[in-house]
Amino acid sequence: MCFSYYLGLRQKSEEFKASCLPPFQVTSEGISFHDDWPYAIHLLGHLYVDDCDSARFLWKTIPSSVKESKPEVVAAWRIGQKLLTRDYAGVYEAIRGYDWSQETKDMVAAFSDVYRKRMFQLLMSAYSTITIRDLALFLGMTEDDATTYVVKNGWIVDTASQMVTVKKQAVKRGQKVDSSKLQRLAEDVFHLEH
Repeated sequence: MCFSYYLGLRQKSEEFKASCLPPFQVTSEGISFHDDWPYAIHLLGHLYVDDCDSARFLWKTIPSSVKESKPEVVAAWRIGQKLLTRDYAGVYEAIRGYDWSQETKDMVAAFSDVYRKRMFQLLMSAYSTITIRDLALFLGMTEDDATTYVVKNGWIVDTASQMVTVKKQAVKRGQKVDSSKLQRLAEDVFHLEH
């Protein structure tokens, strides 16, 4: 199976889910999946599009014989477990803690990249200051690499206190609503209620 298939050609998750047949649909078409289905890539695909629930469901449907015979599937699920428990640093440990096969390496690298970007966005929205140590844990980098990464994005580092000041994104102003539209909406709601 090709890497771009599982990434859904880098499209949104709904398009990805629609293009990725679950194993039971494939078997209904007469294709055996137990031995040849790339479960590790399938799990990673769900994690890539931030769909932990589907990854958990897939894990529960994987036959135990596959779980026992393919350690890469277990390693991919370990990443999912870390995500589900919000063990942010553990996600990177799970990624680095397994020697991935050649066909899975690209998917793991893509997931790692998108996960780091998600963590960066989370830090930007949740923190005003953060220690360099915690920053490195969230981004899965060394302290020096994490500091360099955020400085490139305009954050301010105070090496004396080992703190980083987060640069908040500019708030985007929403579209102004015409008062006539609000009036019509109010009339419609009033009509529905009475």
